[in-house]
Amino acid sequence: MKENQKFELNSQKLYLCLDSVRDPGNFGTILRIANWFGINDIIASEDCVDLYNSKVIQAAMGSAFRINVFYTDLTQTLSKAAKEGIPVYGTFLDGKNIYQEKLSLNGIIVLGNEGHGILPETEKLITKRLFIPSGADKENAPESLNVSAAASVVCSEFFRRKF
Repeated sequence: MKENQKFELNSQKLYLCLDSVRDPGNFGTILRIANWFGINDIIASEDCVDLYNSKVIQAAMGSAFRINVFYTDLTQTLSKAAKEGIPVYGTFLDGKNIYQEKLSLNGIIVLGNEGHGILPETEKLITKRLFIPSGADKENAPESLNVSAAASVVCSEFFRRKF
């Protein structure tokens, strides 16, 4: 187990932020996705599943030991980010098309709970609302993406902007 580190917000970094993600399989998969796309720090709400849950470790496939996970009070952390002018992104059904938006190389990407999405108290602190459009016909499209699937799409889009 890693020693707990104090979280210090860095305005030059890109973070993933997990809001009440409680499913260990999703949490571990998101760790692996972050690691793949070079996001080294994850901010997690205090009610997220424990990093050392055996299912998290299994799903992360080693990534749990290669990146940093900081459990914080999201309201305080995201409020501080806003005061420092750090963009806070979130995915919503009423957001702007992620493929058409200008995305920064720094900021915080908030991903929500499996059943409820981004919680209302966190949503108030989002400065840039994004939407992942579906390629399916409206009558055949699923209601939403799984949080780890959405994480993959969003991380890929931010990563692509580096080139």
